[in-house]
Amino acid sequence: MIEYVKGQLAVLTPASAVIETAGGVAYYLNISLPTYSTLEGRGDGRLYVHESIRDDAWVLYGFAEERERELFRSLIGVSGVGAATALIILSSLQGDELAAVISSGDVKRLKSIKGIGAKTAERIIVDLRDKIKGTSDTLFIQTPSHSEAFDEALAALHMLGFDKKQSEKALTALFKADPAIKVEVAIKKALSMM
Repeated sequence: MIEYVKGQLAVLTPASAVIETAGGVAYYLNISLPTYSTLEGRGDGRLYVHESIRDDAWVLYGFAEERERELFRSLIGVSGVGAATALIILSSLQGDELAAVISSGDVKRLKSIKGIGAKTAERIIVDLRDKIKGTSDTLFIQTPSHSEAFDEALAALHMLGFDKKQSEKALTALFKADPAIKVEVAIKKALSMM
């Protein structure tokens, strides 16, 4: 199995990259837009590889980060999601943003991606909700209007033993409705919502 390919970028397009290795072998890899953005303007690169070996083809997919490759592998593990669809999803929603959409169950956001219908979006969320975890940056993606008061209320609820995701969801709704809400009021209202 190929772990990664490293070498000179012979060809780079938004959908593919050709990397020539030191031995003179060139590999054609299908890539996502975030990987393209990472490689653009560089003379060489290293891509983590996912191999798809079928009876009729041997196809390579390249990713600038291991995290993106893990997300790709998780997506193609969902019934009805092929490699091309997974690349479209990763090109539309990058890493932690995708993890946030899945963990929050945002079917509407997934449906907005070309080629993803309601049933496929629901299947992705059901199959991957417990498997895909965001990083600490996920909080910032889920709550773009976060504030110091939001963070304090979230920390307080977490210290009280409430689930972080449930707390985030409740607080997001409260702070969206009233961005100037006081911490104490937000905590009390969030407790009644959970």
